[in-house]
Amino acid sequence: MKAVCLLSGGLDSATCLAYARKLGYECYALSFDYGQRHRVELEAARQVAEALGAAVFRVAKIDLRVFGHSALTADIAVPKGRDETQMNADIPITYVPARNTIFLSFALAWAEVLEAADIFIGVNALDYSGYPDCRPEFIEAFEKMANLATRVGVDGVTRVKIHTPLISLSKAEIVRYGVKLDVPFGLTWSCYDPTPEGRPCGACDSCVLRAKGFREAGVADAALGL
Repeated sequence: MKAVCLLSGGLDSATCLAYARKLGYECYALSFDYGQRHRVELEAARQVAEALGAAVFRVAKIDLRVFGHSALTADIAVPKGRDETQMNADIPITYVPARNTIFLSFALAWAEVLEAADIFIGVNALDYSGYPDCRPEFIEAFEKMANLATRVGVDGVTRVKIHTPLISLSKAEIVRYGVKLDVPFGLTWSCYDPTPEGRPCGACDSCVLRAKGFREAGVADAALGL
């Protein structure tokens, strides 16, 4: 069985890839160089893909900076030092417009070429609940569209399935599950705004949630000596 697995290099996508491998899928890992300020995540993704035995690791180069309007793709400050209430108050400025829609579309195209019916994505609806493209309703709608818009769907050859095994888990639960799956967390990267020395800032939303997840899971974060 072949599957396309979206892989950002973060702990969620790494755990999702490990889960797909545990199920016996031959995994084709797909990352994106989309003009993100934390491009360092791509090297993390490459190392994670290799460590978890992905059959192929590929980076699609697109430039979402042409649209901007996100702290990850434009000259906008990344929010720092926020608590969870502030993070979930509205759609954060770190939201990249239509990012998961775009990423899943690329994954769908590759899956069709591979004649694969399965796509894995590590979206989570508990953390960053303000992200509209991490909700179950979005995944369900995209899956329906995928089966309307592809040759294999129209011909009835197969039915595309979007797998979201982490969507209802807390960050701590994801960490604990990743430990069971032997995810190499020390290779993963979460920070949105690396320091000039190439270390995690420790204060952006992603860093804060990562630290909280490891702390509540009772697991030491091996990434970059954290």
